[in-house]
Amino acid sequence: MRKIILTNNAPKAVGPYSQAIEANGTLYVSGQLPVNPTDGSVPESIEAQTEQSLKNIGAILMEAGYTYKDVVKSTVLLTDMNDFAAMNAVYARFYTEQMPARVCYQVAKLPMGVKVEIETVAVK
Repeated sequence: MRKIILTNNAPKAVGPYSQAIEANGTLYVSGQLPVNPTDGSVPESIEAQTEQSLKNIGAILMEAGYTYKDVVKSTVLLTDMNDFAAMNAVYARFYTEQMPARVCYQVAKLPMGVKVEIETVAVK
């Protein structure tokens, strides 16, 4: 069974995709940009952008009945690998135990000129 997850507490999808899809006890969360869902603003620093992306993920997890503890895999996209340590320090505040597997890539560019995008897979 497949279920589309949608919450107003995370940015709406701006293309032909869903915020998340749950299928057979696994939640696939689309890459979350650091966009504040209330006003569409994007913070400037990598720390604030990472926090906003992870808060957006948290809102989607909650809407689907999951928590950060259910996350098994994250993919982090950065426009500058020099931001890795700062991103990682914020990321570590959200995942304090049972840390998920993770990969981090530097990419040439992200939508809206942001510095970070994070996608997540969670399992019940």
